Amino acid sequence: MNIRLDGKNALVCGCSQGIGKAIAIQFAEMGANVILTARNSSMLNEVLNQLKKIPGQEHLAVPADFSHPEKAISIINEFINNKTIHILINNSGGPAPGPIHTAEPESFFNAFNQHLIMNQLLIKKILPGMKKENFGRIINIISISVKQPVDNLGVSNTIRGAMSSWSKTLSKEVAQYGITVNNILPGYTMTSRLNSLMENNAANSGKSVEKIASEIISNIPAGRLALPEEPAYLAGFLASDYASYITGVNIPVDGGYLKCL
Repeated sequence: MNIRLDGKNALVCGCSQGIGKAIAIQFAEMGANVILTARNSSMLNEVLNQLKKIPGQEHLAVPADFSHPEKAISIINEFINNKTIHILINNSGGPAPGPIHTAEPESFFNAFNQHLIMNQLLIKKILPGMKKENFGRIINIISISVKQPVDNLGVSNTIRGAMSSWSKTLSKEVAQYGITVNNILPGYTMTSRLNSLMENNAANSGKSVEKIASEIISNIPAGRLALPEEPAYLAGFLASDYASYITGVNIPVDGGYLKCL
């Protein structure tokens, strides 16, 4: 099975580092033209320069801050113009850690803006082109917290659940147009986000970061953390023609961590 994305245009959000960056690289290696977007322009350009080493494709970097959705979508519109987007990767940094009972309402507003509202604006922009092509792939990078809430991530657990419900609803509405909508649920993955969370847990518990990491790994049957490339491999398959009959599902990439089905 030769999985390719030749001739497809992919918009990959939050791709200056971590899983988003790995997906952007994977898509480019599979032949797609990749539009990169994230708020850190210097890191984004580093990824763009890496993709430009792959000949025969057109890649583009669009710096945008998703915490201001209306402004961000305006910037993206200018760059996309009339280009058809065949694949959308919704991926954005998670909210700050902390228990839900101490979270301020503003934290929830900000999280909904950065994730749900921004993603809604993006699909309103790209769905007409997908419908015209009778092909579309919307892939949301969420979290295992959709199935099993993660301790000390109250706001994040809440927004991840909302994203999953949004995705399922959307998948039923657009399936008739050849558009699939699926969620990838990464488990504990070697990213700067995980490092930040472990440092926060270490500071609150008095344990070392190494001890926190060891405790996490002890609960993962695979016995290790995931590489960012591993969820990216799944994204590549879900974006391809081979996944045309898979839609509306949550797929964990967690090394067996989840205790539920």
